[in-house]
Amino acid sequence: MEQRQIALVRETFKQVEPIAQEVGDLFYNRLFEIDPPLQQLFRGDMKRQALMLMTVLGLVVRSLDRPALLAEAVRELGLRHERYGVRPEDYHTFGAALLWSLEQVLGDRFTADVRAAWIEAFDMLAASMSHAAEQSAA
Repeated sequence: MEQRQIALVRETFKQVEPIAQEVGDLFYNRLFEIDPPLQQLFRGDMKRQALMLMTVLGLVVRSLDRPALLAEAVRELGLRHERYGVRPEDYHTFGAALLWSLEQVLGDRFTADVRAAWIEAFDMLAASMSHAAEQSAA
């Protein structure tokens, strides 16, 4: 990722961090609206799950310029999601739900450049997670 994109992701994440619960709730509501069968992958308290999502997202955002540091955590995350039943095609749906959620809370601040930066960040994350899951299956 380019430094400007990393900066945009970090700046906007700082704006959504204070409302992490709301963003996480929006994400899961949208995710299950887009693909209702995905709801079967989640058990337990969805409020807690939403906060865990935002915590992990925060760790990723803070480590975007340190890929080596991020690599092991992302690998573990990919393996865990594969065990939960997440399929490679589900990452597209997750990304769409995330972008939609960010757009809802950021409004006009969710510019084309911000969208492109978040797409780049999510694509990098999803590719790494999916790759880890594929390697474990091989």
